[in-house]
Amino acid sequence: MRTNGMKKKILTGLATVSTGLLLAACGNTSETGDPEETNVNVGILQYMEHDSLSKAREGFISELEEADYIEGENLTINYQNAQGDQANLQSMSESLIGENDVILSIATPAAQSLATVTQEDPILFTAVTDPVDAGLVADNKVPGGNVTGTSDMVPIEAQVALLLSLAKDAETVGIIYNSSEPNSKIQADLAQKAIEAEGLEVKTLTVTTTNDVQQVMTTLAQEVDAVYIPTDNTLASTMPTVGEIALEYKLPVIPGSAEMVEAGGLATYGINYEELGRQTAQMALQIIEEGAETAEMPVETSNNLELVINEEVAESLGIDPESIVLPD
Repeated sequence: MRTNGMKKKILTGLATVSTGLLLAACGNTSETGDPEETNVNVGILQYMEHDSLSKAREGFISELEEADYIEGENLTINYQNAQGDQANLQSMSESLIGENDVILSIATPAAQSLATVTQEDPILFTAVTDPVDAGLVADNKVPGGNVTGTSDMVPIEAQVALLLSLAKDAETVGIIYNSSEPNSKIQADLAQKAIEAEGLEVKTLTVTTTNDVQQVMTTLAQEVDAVYIPTDNTLASTMPTVGEIALEYKLPVIPGSAEMVEAGGLATYGINYEELGRQTAQMALQIIEEGAETAEMPVETSNNLELVINEEVAESLGIDPESIVLPD
């Protein structure tokens, strides 16, 4: 569904449409919540390195800076990155416990790891699709424990509608994701349901590591007319490879996030992870400055959704970037 008042802006190589759509803090935090009288400690655990997760982290830190919490002055950040290795998560989680006023977990595996090692430290998550299914909260409206945050659930039906508007003659749509990522399966199942509801066939292939992506994507590309990809960590980290294969076979690819479009997809209507990180930082400020309790802080979804178009990819596929709009 198109949002009233939507504006479209073509950038170099990219077109973006903005829709404008616990516990009390502990440690060294001042009771006044005045940044000049506060020394705040923040832990960050990121599951792996790719643009979406990194931009969420960068947005989180930038929002704290705009609230006058400056790293090296009145803000200490202990940043850990597991580089996609589950074995790293346990030790990194333990290193962050008991030392921070709030801990940010980026992606579901990071949040789950932290939640298993403490039921006291306030933990915020971001880039988690289904916090209830992941066992992080009892209820999105009333989390009920020391964990809450922002969900990156995307508007999948709108994304599928966008894909079908760009591949009007498609008969079979491919879906590719990492079978070991529960969040990806949730999105893939929803996408399959939406595609099949339009009378099209779906061909789904999965990967287990980044090493599988080139071969599996090449196989999929030979059997389908367009491709949908969830906000999958493995595919997000290999989008340049996916994009190259898609262009070779002249396939439109609609991924889950803006960052995945920038890295090689055609277009999406979804989340800007930097803005999602900023939104999560606003929750952190409530904990730091107001003593808000995570148990009573509802899980939030993105306040800003964007239609993002990779101009270069569109032109390579013979599509005028200006012609790409959200279907009514």
